Amino acid sequence: MGAQLRWLAPHVQGPANQIHRRLVRWEQEGRISGIVTQNVDGLHQEAGSHNVVPVHGDLSVVICLDCGYREDREHLDARLQKANPGYAQKVDLDPSAVNPDGDVQLPEYLVKEFVMVPCLRCGSMALKPDVVYFGESVPAARKQAINDMEHRSSSLLVLGSSLAVMSGYRILLNFVQRQLPVALLTNGHVRGEQKATWRWQRR
Repeated sequence: MGAQLRWLAPHVQGPANQIHRRLVRWEQEGRISGIVTQNVDGLHQEAGSHNVVPVHGDLSVVICLDCGYREDREHLDARLQKANPGYAQKVDLDPSAVNPDGDVQLPEYLVKEFVMVPCLRCGSMALKPDVVYFGESVPAARKQAINDMEHRSSSLLVLGSSLAVMSGYRILLNFVQRQLPVALLTNGHVRGEQKATWRWQRR
């Protein structure tokens, strides 16, 4: 059996589950050449998968927009807490006010009180989670990693994704163009599902 490339849908934040662990086993057994995922939670890596391309990045890493320095998110959080002692206790916030992406609207006085910490390499304040936000482009190196993985794979298995985002749908089109098998396992309709070799949909 040839190695398969897996395209996985976004996942609600939480601990690694049995699907993550099954994919780790398949990687160890040589059944899959790697995982391409829209997830930004790092759960595939946490479960033990090694060959993972997170198309939209990883929330556990913060990147400097000026020099490209990458810092572990927990390390940055510790620096922020040290620069802002007692700040979190001042924020009386209804948990339902936090948006799914983690954004929240704070009163202006709290925003003004917050002390930002700089990049450890260049001192810039232009730091952001290493994720691709709406309107941003997937980095060229990540696109190349996906392309390399595609060419090492003899089939494609899509788990749980609608492939609504072009970065995922393009992978399906590439496998179809190469006349390689494409299997879809999802809870709903998938973009381009009529092109698949095999289709399973939970009803």
